[in-house]
Amino acid sequence: MEHLLADDYLGDVAERSIEDIRAMRDDCQAAEEALSYVRRIVQARLDIVAAELDRRSKGGEPADVATLVEKLPEILGRQVVGPGLGRLSTSMAPPEDAELVAEVDAVADTARLSDLASATDDDVRALAGRLGELESDVSARRRALHERIDTLQAELVRRYKSGEASVESLLR
Repeated sequence: MEHLLADDYLGDVAERSIEDIRAMRDDCQAAEEALSYVRRIVQARLDIVAAELDRRSKGGEPADVATLVEKLPEILGRQVVGPGLGRLSTSMAPPEDAELVAEVDAVADTARLSDLASATDDDVRALAGRLGELESDVSARRRALHERIDTLQAELVRRYKSGEASVESLLR
């Protein structure tokens, strides 16, 4: 995926074949969908950590795993819609890029989340900070891919409008 985010990835789009542009757009869209999925995982884990911090701030009793699981619908349902317009993913399937999921697990795997009650306040706050940083990083990579997708799509539209490409060529 990193090659898609390289500064020189697009090069001179106007000089590329229409097939190359479509393939590049498809690659960027697939990578964006994978990052979107990972971002949802990060946000869910951040919501769980935030709920633990909230519980602690109110002096609640430490939650065991069963209590955490019982409260997940409430915890994960608090922020169903985020700010901004967003883009609708065409796939809800997990990414094939295991590296992305490993990146999330390196910060907060399920074992760490299920043992939040035994972590110190400082450890939970630090975990929330690391998850927040990861979410920001994933979001920045998604935005960069959105820009590439928009550039590639604009070039395709320009070619159809100018007559350099025809809709009939899609039907062959």
